[in-house]
Amino acid sequence: MKIVKVDEADTVPNSHGVDARKIHSIEHVEVIHITLNLGEKLKKHATPVDVFFYVLVLGEGIIEIGGEREEVGPDTLIESPAKIPHCWCNESDKVLRFLVVKTPRQTQPTKVLGQ
Repeated sequence: MKIVKVDEADTVPNSHGVDARKIHSIEHVEVIHITLNLGEKLKKHATPVDVFFYVLVLGEGIIEIGGEREEVGPDTLIESPAKIPHCWCNESDKVLRFLVVKTPRQTQPTKVLGQ
């Protein structure tokens, strides 16, 4: 049995400058825990694989996928197809925590847009 505690997992360096922790990674799936503090955001980017996000108990945030923008809260799952630009921002007064699940595990670099 393998047990991973998010607060004990190593942070993953990223171009967004946010707290990201890889908590699971095997051939077919990768799971990253992201924390966005008040005012933090992810840069608009596109991943080469399908992704889904799961908003955890804390926080609310704005997700933009393609041309759609929506405010989402706890216990919400959001699908994001491969190669479609997406980003997150925390405009709320609470910390936002969510899981990023990439399937299959990403082996090519993410394309950050506008850089």
